[in-house]
Amino acid sequence: MTRTYQTTGIILKGIPFQEADRLVTLLSPEYGLVRAIVPGARKQKSRLRGRCELFVINELLIAKGRSLDKIIQANTLESYPGLSKDLGKLAAAQYLAELVLSMGLDEQPSVDLYELLNEHLRRLERMSLGESLYGYLAQAVFHLLAIAGIGPQVHRCCVTQEELNPNFYDPSWCVGFSFDAGGLINLKIRNREKNNPKPIVLPIINQRLKATELSLLQHLNQSSLPRPGKLFPTAILDSDFTVPWLKVEHLLRNYAQYHLGRSFRSVTLIDSLPTVEF
Repeated sequence: MTRTYQTTGIILKGIPFQEADRLVTLLSPEYGLVRAIVPGARKQKSRLRGRCELFVINELLIAKGRSLDKIIQANTLESYPGLSKDLGKLAAAQYLAELVLSMGLDEQPSVDLYELLNEHLRRLERMSLGESLYGYLAQAVFHLLAIAGIGPQVHRCCVTQEELNPNFYDPSWCVGFSFDAGGLINLKIRNREKNNPKPIVLPIINQRLKATELSLLQHLNQSSLPRPGKLFPTAILDSDFTVPWLKVEHLLRNYAQYHLGRSFRSVTLIDSLPTVEF
């Protein structure tokens, strides 16, 4: 007797399967990651064809199989058509999908992960032309890392646990960031080591952050994207924040790849786009 179950799911990945089918991976709040066959989805007249595209949210009836499940019915609840109209947004959304695929678990409830992904896809779709896609992407990655329990420590030094605040008035000021230690490192520790009979073993520093970059990073835990006008002194507000956002996004991307043990193919497309796209 065929067992069936119902769930809601967002399509995160799809590849051709056999002659006319499609194999999709979706994220369900009730069942986590689900891999299922969509029979006949590659046929021109298939009623399931458009419902198994990326980032389409469906109410699904799925038949349990020995090795792979099979989608029997799919009723579309929501989609994100605005993502496919902008190459930068689409690449960013595909990157977030890859990230979620590496975090999600099979047959495990993933309500928070499901809701967070959809929230950030909505933000990407609604983002206006003058806003920084790097910023939106950095905050999405930061939130996803936090919900997975591997978010970086961005307010205190991982070695000494002292609070680190950006110094906007010293052009040479910076802090270190260590993937292995899991966050910020006060670089002044090196000077203290010289007079310390028991030297502190410093972790490898993967990147240095200036004051503007650190401030942006420290405010990513907010519910909305940090606005430079509310963070920085007046003298700094005339600056172009494209580069700081880019550096923060690259930092979190590399940190995620380090801790998840994989690289993300979509970032190749993101890096190939001119910065004007962002």
